[in-house]
Amino acid sequence: MSNLTSPTAIWTESPRPLEGRTVLMSGGSRGIGLAIATRAAEDGANVVILAKTDTPDPRLSGTVHTAVEQIEAAGGRGLAVVGDVRREEDVTRAVEAAVDTFGGIDVLVNNASAIVLAPIGKVPPKRYDLMQDINARGTFLMISAALPYLHRSDSAQVLTLSPPINLAPHWLGAHAPYTLSKYAMTILTTGLAAQDHPVPLSANCLWPRTTIATDAVQNIVGGEAAMAVSRKPRIMADAAHTILTRPAGAVTGRTLIDDEVLAWAGVTGLAAYRYGDAAESRLKIDLFLDGAPE
Repeated sequence: MSNLTSPTAIWTESPRPLEGRTVLMSGGSRGIGLAIATRAAEDGANVVILAKTDTPDPRLSGTVHTAVEQIEAAGGRGLAVVGDVRREEDVTRAVEAAVDTFGGIDVLVNNASAIVLAPIGKVPPKRYDLMQDINARGTFLMISAALPYLHRSDSAQVLTLSPPINLAPHWLGAHAPYTLSKYAMTILTTGLAAQDHPVPLSANCLWPRTTIATDAVQNIVGGEAAMAVSRKPRIMADAAHTILTRPAGAVTGRTLIDDEVLAWAGVTGLAAYRYGDAAESRLKIDLFLDGAPE
């Protein structure tokens, strides 16, 4: 496996390294996915988003259509595909739309995810199935459908928003069903990196050091109190951009943490990424990265 060790080796010479590249993303109507999409759009990338939110939902910010508006406002070209990552026909339709509209696929971002933070016995089977179908099956479907086109790219990249695998009992006991689904995303991605490919291809996972101020954190994790000790989605966007602008195959099979990636790129001042006024020492470390959960 490759290692990101030299800050000077991170950035490409081009000021807009993703210009003209086509990014296919699951989810992305809001939060971390939208931040990654708009960061790519700042380079002039094409971004195709497969997401379910076709009309406004009072519980959520944005739709797949408002996401495309933000992508285009940032300088890229956007395409909304309304669909469900759990459905093979919808994933195939998104891949075909990307190829028909922009001529191919260079980057796949597995962003769509469902979360239920409860142990076995507290998760209804329907919610269990939802997590496994979106997180594990959705990632599998997206990779499988996009792979033939990634193999035609000279800059093939797969980035999955999933954590390093930590088998400490406190993470398994706290929410084994969710943990299983997220670790499945990691295994699928690192497994892809271990396969043989006809062209150089990078497949990596990215996870935040701290919780990120998103609708999921506000609605599920802990409301405004949790948001106040989180970082902005932009930190994940900048870390993703750093990874995706490395040459294909140079860094692959890794489970990467956002602030470590930025440190390798020479970015150490992270105060601008804080969502609230909390000191760095008070920011909440994300799941799977520290000791026993609170």
